Parts: sequence; structure tokens; C-alpha cells
Amino acid sequence: MVDTATLNAGERQLLADMPVVVDQVAVARLYGEPLFAMPQDLYIPPDALEVFLEAFEGPLDLLLYLIRKQNFNILDIPMAGLTRQYLSYVDEIRHRNLELAAEYLLMAAMLIEIKSRMLLPPRQVAHGAEAEDPRAELVRRLLEYEQMKLAAAQLHVLPQLGRDFLRAQVTIEQSVTPRFPDVALSDLQEAWQAILKRATLVQRHRITREELSVREHMSMVLKKLQGQRFVEFESLFDPAKGASVLVVTFIALLELAKETLIDITQAEVFAPIYVRLAYTPS
Repeated sequence: MVDTATLNAGERQLLADMPVVVDQVAVARLYGEPLFAMPQDLYIPPDALEVFLEAFEGPLDLLLYLIRKQNFNILDIPMAGLTRQYLSYVDEIRHRNLELAAEYLLMAAMLIEIKSRMLLPPRQVAHGAEAEDPRAELVRRLLEYEQMKLAAAQLHVLPQLGRDFLRAQVTIEQSVTPRFPDVALSDLQEAWQAILKRATLVQRHRITREELSVREHMSMVLKKLQGQRFVEFESLFDPAKGASVLVVTFIALLELAKETLIDITQAEVFAPIYVRLAYTPS
């Protein structure tokens, strides 16, 4: 209990203006400040709070809900009871959202049409054929919708990024792991062509020394002439071995002719030249 005798006039007035607090419990808080009594001028619109116990994604969803809730056979739908329940739901949402109710009203008209066709005598069909059921098209659409709804539910239980798990992200310092540029195939082709171009500008001729023996080639020529009567001059040369070997072979022939070990003959001018071993009288 506060002793009012010790308070000044301003404090007494502030205490008198404060509401009576029961058990120090505030009924609400407004911008963080406690309210110990309901405001007298509070206005709550009629549609400020609406509770929807069942949410439907369209007319087929509502029809399927009503059929499963009443345990109706979807292949033998009692159209009277189903249409009555459906229209009661449409009347409820029509007062709240006319634009939303338009699609449901279209389905209601279809249900009434099906019911009226069932009351009429069936159409004449060919002998032995079964009359078409006015509910067949509606049943087909409901079965297809139910299959898609079950498939969507199975997909919904699968793990989803952002809902069931998050993608791990790791930040690596640029200085720790250098980022190398990507190299395309065209970059490699251009680099190789540049290397080939530089190689054509820088040419080197390497001179090597090859040991060739004239005596050795003289022996090779004599060996080729053994057992031959005449050998054509050009057949003694092998162009594949290079120019240096051809020169040494030619010098070897000249040395053999100088030492009268071979005879070089020609039948007439411009005729083929032949080589044979020199004749040695016994």
C-alpha cells in the first residue's frame, strides 16, 4: 500500500489517473506498454478474423472431399445428396468471395444437369448396347484428379531444398586457393599455331660429320659385280642413303677404274653405261 501522505500534489494526481490493477496482470500490450483495461473506442471489423477448417483447391477437390467423407462409391455417386452438400458450401463462399465462387457455381450447374439427365428416360441406343451413364464424364475427371493429387502428395514428402535441408556453402579465401582461368579448346589451338609460326621463323641447320670409307665402298662395288657379266651403272647407286653416300660410291668406282679392277663400257653414244669386272688372263 502506497502512503499518499508522503506524496506531493503531482504524484497524487498521477496515481489517481492510473487504472485499477487487479493482481498486477495486464489484459494486453500495445507497442510494449501494458493495458490493464480494454479500450472503450476499439473497433473490430466483422471479417477481421475468419477461420477456414477445410481448404479446397477447386471444385473437383471439394467434390472428392465430399465423396470420401461420406464413403460414397465414386463409380456410383448419389447425385442428390452430393449436389445438396455441394450447394451448401457454394452458398457459404458466395457471400464472402463472389469471384472465387464463380468456378464452384459452374460445377454446381454441371451437377444439376447430371441430376436432371438421370431423372429423364435414357436415350434410345442400339440393341444390346448399354445406355451411357450421365455421371461417366464426372467420374473420369474425379479419378484422374485423385491420381494427380496422390502423386503430388508423394512428391511433397520428398526432401526439398530450403524446406527440409539447406545447401552447404563454404567460403574460401582468394589468397589461400588461387583461382585459375578456364582454358577452352580454341585457346589451345591458337597457342599451338603461334608456336608453329615462331618455329618457322627460327630455322637451324645442323651439320654432322659422317665417317665414310672409300675403300669400304670399293669392296662393296666389287662384291656386287661378282658373278655378274654386266651391271648397269645406275644400279650401283642407292639414292635412299643420301647424297654423301652417292658421292663416295662414285669416287669408289673411279678408284676401281683407275686401278683397272673394273671396266666401264658403252655400246654407243647415249647408250646405257655398264660396269663389269676387268678381264684378267689366266
